[in-house]
Amino acid sequence: MSSGRPEALFGLFAELESLTGVGPKTARLLGHMDVTTPKDLLFVLPSHVIDRRLRETIKGQPIPGVCTVPVTIGDHWPTRRKGGPYTVRVSDAEEPFEVIFFHARAPYLQRLLPTGQQRILSGKFELFDGRAQLVHPDYVLGLDEANELPSFEPIYPLTAGVNQKQMGKAVAAAVARAPDMPEWIDAELVRKEAFPDWKTALAQAHNPKSDQDLIPSAPARKRLAYDEVLAHQMTLALARMAYKARPGRVSKGSGERQSQLLDALPYEPTGAQTRAVSEILGDMASTQRMNRLLQGDVGSGKTLVAALAMVNAVEAGGQAVLMAPTGILAHQHMEGLAPLMELAGIRAELLTGRDKGQGRAQKLADLASGEIQVLIGTHAVFQEDVTFFDLRLAVIDEQHRFGVRQRLALGQKGSHVDVLVMTATPIPRTLSMAQYGDLDVSVLDEKPPGRQPIKTAMVSDKRLDEVVAHLKDAIADGKQAYWVCPLVDESEHVDMTAAEARFKKLRAKLGASRVALVHGQMPPQEKDAAMASFVSGERSVLVATTVIEVGVNVPKATIMVIEQAESFGLAQLHQLRGRVGRGSEASTCLLLYTAPLTPTGGRRLQILRDSEDGFRIAEEDLAIRGAGDMIGAAQSGLPRFRIADLERDTGLMALAQSDARTLLTQDPELQSERGKAMRQLLWLMEQDKAIGLVSVG
Repeated sequence: MSSGRPEALFGLFAELESLTGVGPKTARLLGHMDVTTPKDLLFVLPSHVIDRRLRETIKGQPIPGVCTVPVTIGDHWPTRRKGGPYTVRVSDAEEPFEVIFFHARAPYLQRLLPTGQQRILSGKFELFDGRAQLVHPDYVLGLDEANELPSFEPIYPLTAGVNQKQMGKAVAAAVARAPDMPEWIDAELVRKEAFPDWKTALAQAHNPKSDQDLIPSAPARKRLAYDEVLAHQMTLALARMAYKARPGRVSKGSGERQSQLLDALPYEPTGAQTRAVSEILGDMASTQRMNRLLQGDVGSGKTLVAALAMVNAVEAGGQAVLMAPTGILAHQHMEGLAPLMELAGIRAELLTGRDKGQGRAQKLADLASGEIQVLIGTHAVFQEDVTFFDLRLAVIDEQHRFGVRQRLALGQKGSHVDVLVMTATPIPRTLSMAQYGDLDVSVLDEKPPGRQPIKTAMVSDKRLDEVVAHLKDAIADGKQAYWVCPLVDESEHVDMTAAEARFKKLRAKLGASRVALVHGQMPPQEKDAAMASFVSGERSVLVATTVIEVGVNVPKATIMVIEQAESFGLAQLHQLRGRVGRGSEASTCLLLYTAPLTPTGGRRLQILRDSEDGFRIAEEDLAIRGAGDMIGAAQSGLPRFRIADLERDTGLMALAQSDARTLLTQDPELQSERGKAMRQLLWLMEQDKAIGLVSVG
């Protein structure tokens, strides 16, 4: 969409080689830092600053440290051995000291530092035998060149092959191209935060006068970070507005079947469940399409909320579909939802890639005629021959496993389909806003009554035999246990080998008929058979890789052993622990670790031991690992910011989300003065897709 880019920005999107001092080689090397245009250089900010202000003398200055002084050059003392120190004695206004060079050529140094002349020297002073020394000065200048030295020198992050001088020159040339831009930030916020305008903020951020100018809360840096998150949130707000602008359908049920279902439950829904259902039904009853995220911790009762939404779709005369990322999960949902649908007198069926022949044809016919009111399936529901009679609601489980395209494809299976996305992975607020800012969010933050707390303990793997002995006693008492094998590396094959080895050892200790094995490399039928033998209670112990992380529900399983727990991420450990504690009996999770633990590994396991709150655990995980690692950068859908930071800037993200949504409510076509300025920001931040979403843009 470069054709629509404002002319004022052309210089920032030109070739890097168009900048003074940047040749093809430097441009290629800068590509390793994801710098491909002058605009990218604007947002590579200095990491620290060197104070090079001119002093009279080094006396009283902190050493070791950088100092800049005028000196008179004294004697030269060439080295007596090859590669040894070449010494030049000099003195400033009050203090004599030595300047040292290694591997030096005498004629060059005599020209650079002629005896009896005055020069300005700048560099890092060290102490040697109690005397100050300057080894290889950074700058040697004549007195008339003093103004060429910046008082405060910005130091930039570099890539191999590019030095500070080249980088500083390239950035300065890019900053010189920055045009005057209209103000896109709300005037009240600019005043409150004392933000400089965009061009001034750039100049200040690239010319820090002290360490204080480098901190994230310095007005210039904070403003540039806000610009980044504002452009991102504006894009999400435009996507949300575009989605909602498509006509929706009013799906408002009578509530009879919902009451039938609720009356038959042996428990009362939690306040959080009631609130989420009311938000979802409110969306479904409006003329706008629903696009909502239902976020709930392990065991917070998302299934009931989804079930009531699906019943509402059926009551309104339509159908609902629930889509899960794997066959195991789809089966699990079927088991959880079928009894609830039965209570409401609704026919639910399962469709996976394994349905073949006549059986599949019959299901498709019943779906097309409306006899199947609720369909639960895997990606098989995307296939072209799957048609619905009247699809009103699509529920997508574990959104991070599906691309946005798939989400949209499912929405196209019906006319004006409402979409509800569910995740059992508690997401810290910033990530939720960054990743799902185009969705409205409902949060389940209470556990249903009757759920027992899970006792979590850290146990050294030196006590492995003790753990196995306890396990033997527990299964003799009729208990069931998961044994999760270490995440050896990202290779399923190596993980499988570890699982198979542990499976053999446990069978030898506990009895061959007691232990089942499941891992990602098994043929689907074998995997299902192993799971079924555990679910039915025929097997007491399930040895597994992380394939059981999400969704598997065996209420009788009360013990979870996680081997080499320190090799897992916090969110993953929390998900695994959530496989137990699903019935009314007390449950235990043992975190087996190999000593010595790293400080990070130890902190992760302690947080898990001390808390069952998935949202607190997710915040800690974010603090430890950072956003990209936590979600897996490749599939995270997270923006990559250069200045803003997802862990640190929660407040800015929330502010930007609210600001972007408010502006669009007041000016949906971005035609006001501020709206037009906002378009410029979107072009600057390369949010071209967002501009396409503005109805006239």
